[in-house]
Amino acid sequence: MALRYGADAVYLAGRKFGMRASAVNFDDDQLRNAVIYAHERGAKVYVTCNTLPREEEITDLPEYMEFLQDAGVDALIIADIGVLEMAKKYAPDVKRHVSTQFGVINSAAANALYNLGADTVVLARETPLEDIKKIRQNTPAELRLEAFVHGAMCVSFSGRCLLSNYMTGRDANRGQCAQPCRWKYHLVEEKRPGEYFEITEDGGTYILNSRDMRMIEYIPQLMDAGICSFKIEGRMKSAYYTALVTNAYRHAIDEALAGKALDRLWVEETEKISHRPYCTGFYFGDPGQHYAEASYFQTADVAAVVKSCEKNGEAVLTQRNKFVVGDTLEVLVPKGKPVAFTADKLMSIDNESISDTRHSMMEFKMKLPCFAPEGSIVRKCR
Repeated sequence: MALRYGADAVYLAGRKFGMRASAVNFDDDQLRNAVIYAHERGAKVYVTCNTLPREEEITDLPEYMEFLQDAGVDALIIADIGVLEMAKKYAPDVKRHVSTQFGVINSAAANALYNLGADTVVLARETPLEDIKKIRQNTPAELRLEAFVHGAMCVSFSGRCLLSNYMTGRDANRGQCAQPCRWKYHLVEEKRPGEYFEITEDGGTYILNSRDMRMIEYIPQLMDAGICSFKIEGRMKSAYYTALVTNAYRHAIDEALAGKALDRLWVEETEKISHRPYCTGFYFGDPGQHYAEASYFQTADVAAVVKSCEKNGEAVLTQRNKFVVGDTLEVLVPKGKPVAFTADKLMSIDNESISDTRHSMMEFKMKLPCFAPEGSIVRKCR
């Protein structure tokens, strides 16, 4: 979905050394196939090697790095200086990207990493926009600066957090974060165990739960600051989330490059995915209202995904959520604007008339308002 909807590169993980240990990550064959798939579409693949490996894990790195180079991976995302040095030795043909977890917030660090062989530095999310401009001015033009523009914000500095380890025994720096920063907390007086006192008038509070970042309205300013690539947090997210956010930012970037004002449609699109309240992170200094309740918001749900479609819009789809004849829907095609229409006729895969899509993952037929290639999304707005 990332590639279909306009990404120039995707980042992912194999079964080792990635910061999403609970994800169903790529095995070796899947990773090779992912590289082939991306390269056939003119896109790059960056593989995360961004855990902080323990001493006993170091011995596994040489063979893994050699495999990644052989698989044709374009870059490794690295958060440890020792891993950076090993990558130069065991995967010399693969570019080296320094992870945001390295915590680079100044040109001295960026230059040091460049001298150690880094091709790209993913800046710490805590870096203000004014500082990014200065970092760009004081670093070699050959060093690419990358920055996050959309997704969840971590309560700790650049993701280096011990809270999960302390509370659950799951090490966030090895991809096992239990996200206790998202939990709801109360006060307990030491002589009244089991009595939970409300911190606010409405109950407990999410004192560590940060808002989500959204920078789609500031793409021209980010470009002017010297950022070379924009990173969207997409791992552990749904295919719908990935498609929609990629599509929105693809249009925002293209409009900025063309000197056009941002179409507000693309800002509104980011409301149609599951998200916490949005903020601009640390780009403009103090984030202010940085914390929020754990509630997620979204204004649309995926109804179906297109499996095949004729030029006249006659399509076969796979159900994702139930809808009925008469519902107002939108179809989102890769790299295009959403088109609203009414579901006036539904057919089973056996060409029998049906009134709704009640069965999970059922295939069915319907007429779409336009040609929609495989992977296009039909959604129902709330």
